[in-house]
Amino acid sequence: MNAYRAKPLTYPWPPVLYVVAMLAAVALGRLVPISVAHSHGWLSWLAGAALILVAVSLDIWALKTLIERHTAVLPHRRSSHLVTCGPFRLTRNPIYLGYTIMMVGLGLITLNPWFFILASLAVALTTAFAIRKEELHLLSRFGFEFERYCRATSRWI
Repeated sequence: MNAYRAKPLTYPWPPVLYVVAMLAAVALGRLVPISVAHSHGWLSWLAGAALILVAVSLDIWALKTLIERHTAVLPHRRSSHLVTCGPFRLTRNPIYLGYTIMMVGLGLITLNPWFFILASLAVALTTAFAIRKEELHLLSRFGFEFERYCRATSRWI
């Protein structure tokens, strides 16, 4: 049996990676602050809160879709079905996109630029170390059907 067919990851790294990135952004914001203009703090707070609401809604929608299709929710589990409906019509990684949007929202609320920097780093690391393995897993499990899905739907947005 193909190694990627069994399961994509040995540990659910992406959620851990994003939590570490958020904690690092908070720590760096205190240790190495980057000054930001505070002219309309309520506007950035409102935009950040709206983004966090979008991110949480996207994550819940994606989780609900995966559960309804009776397939793996955690990234280190074997997928039993290729899910291409719900938020997966818009992006192949709606949960990770939700995590990223949440970091941007937190950056706007706290006016901490480290959230933007570390969100970019989290996207790069998640793509390199998790998404590519997940895609190999899905390709080995679903073949042409997954290739067709990849051509029709972007990885992030």
